[in-house]
Amino acid sequence: MGRPGTGTGTSTLVLTAQEASTLTWMREEEKMARDVYDFLAAKWNLRLFTNISFAESRHFAQVGTLLTRYRIADPAVGRAAGEYWDSRITALYTELTTKGAASVKDAVEVGILIENHDIADLQGALAETTRIDVKRVYTNLMNASFNHLDTFEGALEILQPR
Repeated sequence: MGRPGTGTGTSTLVLTAQEASTLTWMREEEKMARDVYDFLAAKWNLRLFTNISFAESRHFAQVGTLLTRYRIADPAVGRAAGEYWDSRITALYTELTTKGAASVKDAVEVGILIENHDIADLQGALAETTRIDVKRVYTNLMNASFNHLDTFEGALEILQPR
């Protein structure tokens, strides 16, 4: 039996409607980030996009584990890159890949936009849940987003000499 509050025990696991909705949003957001970074990696052949896409795949899987644990329908099932259940995510994907295709500098700026957006969403998500396992995943994702943001900001400095 798992530790109390970790979501690994045998008790019934239930999230509030808001927690479930946020978890579904996070799954879509992690997929979108991975899809955009895959697109940018293919377009610009830069290792930073490949590496961060790989990290986003792990984040996507972590959120997927929570969806499974809490028996929440996975919005990503059967959807190819650039396809999302939520039309707002689809529009964001289109906007970000269009911007990122314009130049390497624009692509790096897209990374900054994604990570800032993720951080803001994760801060809100952390404030609305009491589930320890969900908080742990969101905290891990947020810390990774801060690291990705640092990487993109460093790349942007290199691209914008003073």
